[in-house]
Amino acid sequence: MSNKESILKIEDLKVHFPIKRGLMQRTVGYIRAVDGVSMDIYRGETVGLVGESGCGKTTIGRAIVRLNEPLSGRIILDDKDDILKMHGDALRRLRKKVQIIFQDPYSSLNPSQTVRRLISEVLTVQMGYTAGEATEKTAELLQLVGLAPVYALRYPHEFSGGQRQRVAIAKAIALQPEFLVCDEAVSALDVSIQSQIINLLIDLKEEIGNITYLFISHALNVVEHISDRVAVMYLGKICEFALTEELFEHALHPYTQALLSAIPILSGRKSRERILLKGEVPSAAHVPSGCRFHTRCPYAERRCLEEEPLFRECAPNHFVACHRD
Repeated sequence: MSNKESILKIEDLKVHFPIKRGLMQRTVGYIRAVDGVSMDIYRGETVGLVGESGCGKTTIGRAIVRLNEPLSGRIILDDKDDILKMHGDALRRLRKKVQIIFQDPYSSLNPSQTVRRLISEVLTVQMGYTAGEATEKTAELLQLVGLAPVYALRYPHEFSGGQRQRVAIAKAIALQPEFLVCDEAVSALDVSIQSQIINLLIDLKEEIGNITYLFISHALNVVEHISDRVAVMYLGKICEFALTEELFEHALHPYTQALLSAIPILSGRKSRERILLKGEVPSAAHVPSGCRFHTRCPYAERRCLEEEPLFRECAPNHFVACHRD
């Protein structure tokens, strides 16, 4: 993968949220939601980002599209532009290249507007389409995501959850983005509908062309199906990053191994011993010293309590942050 062209580079990204208390709303601490994340995403691939709720994966996605303002770090697009330094016209141009699909499509669609207006407005404002061209293009986009053009006259509340997510996808791809953040895009849907949306995203890569996905999810079986590489997050940091097949067959980090052991085993696949982690995930406001997983790790030693492990390459394109050899 190293000889591929990088579309997005995240360098030492930190997103901290202040904790305020008292009448004067003084800052008494910080929630370290993302605490030093670095990763390269290559053009045309799908990178899965997984981890328990609260690990910071959604915060990374929102930082990429500038919905969260990071404390520090860089997010480099196309090896030249730092997204975090963009303002005004530059930030508006970014919207054409980078889009996001949210977990709840209803919250991202204006309930008082028809689907035609929702999508046409994007096309006229951002792409310079005339009203007639925007209407025609809206019909094409709806067909592309598996909806009849007549649905353009409906309002968001008139759709099922799966149909609303298709509308949200149509709106997201209307600007022909190069990079698409899928933030828990299927987790709120029924299992049968999840597979339809996943297959739709896969088909869109072939039909639209060279589009890149950051697929954020806690459903490992879904991530395995759609991703080329997978990054595993724990308490604000990436603890393992590898090719999908390599990660699922030869996970190295104890946390990744525990996550994979919880996946229901299908017939024909090698069974895994269930690994039960003890204790709760520590608060991001009070991150443990050393390896932040040591409070739950069955292999923790004194070194793990005192020294933070380096993120190192243990095998070709397989990176892990763990003191174990």
